[in-house]
Amino acid sequence: MSRKDRARLRAADRAARSGSGPTQQEPSRLPGATGGFSLFGEVLLVGLLVSLAGILIVTLPLAVAAGIRQLRRYLRADDSRPVLFWHDLRRGLLPGLGVGVAALVLVLILLIDVDLARSGALPWGEVVGAVGVVLLVLLAAGLLAAASLWSPEDGWRSAIKATPSYLWRDPVGALLLAVAAGFVVLATWQLFPLVVPALGLACFAAVAVPERPSRQR
Repeated sequence: MSRKDRARLRAADRAARSGSGPTQQEPSRLPGATGGFSLFGEVLLVGLLVSLAGILIVTLPLAVAAGIRQLRRYLRADDSRPVLFWHDLRRGLLPGLGVGVAALVLVLILLIDVDLARSGALPWGEVVGAVGVVLLVLLAAGLLAAASLWSPEDGWRSAIKATPSYLWRDPVGALLLAVAAGFVVLATWQLFPLVVPALGLACFAAVAVPERPSRQR
C-alpha cells in the first residue's frame, strides 16, 4: 500500500469516528481524543493557560474550571480557540475569586493543623496529622470535581452543591481525581516548572474520569 493510500485511509477513519464523512459508524463521543500528539499539545496549552490565569492562587479554581471546559471543547471537536478560555474566565471572575479565597483559607488552616501535629504541640499528633492530610486530599478532589461541573451559566453554587453526589456516585472516579490533584502538588514540589503540564493533566483527568467505559455502562 502506498503512502498516499495510507493517508486516505487514515483520513477516512478520522471522518468515520467524527461522523463528518459518508459512514455508517456511530460518531465518537470524543473525536478530538484520537490524535495523540495534537491532544498532548492541547493538554500542555491548557496547562499553560491555567498556570497564567491561576498565578494569583485565588484565581486557580476558576482557571482550572475554564481549562476543563477548554479541553472538553477540544475533545468534542468543538470550537476550542484559546480566546474562549479567557472568555470563560472573564464571565466567572468575581464568583470565582470568592471560591478561591475560601479554598485558600481552608488549605492554610489544614496545613497549619498538619504542621502543629508534626511538631508534637497537639495531643494525638499522628492521628490529627493523618486526618489533616486526608482532608487536604478530599478538598483537592472536591475542588477538581466542582471545577469540572462549573459553567458560566449555572455558576459555582450549583457546581459545589452537585459535587458531593457526583463523588459519591463514582468513588473510583473520586479516587482518580484525588490522585490527579496530588500529582499536581507532588510535581510542583519536585520541580516548579512541572506545574504547567501537571495542571494540564489534572484538567484532562477531570474530563476523562466520567468518560471511562465502565462509567458509561
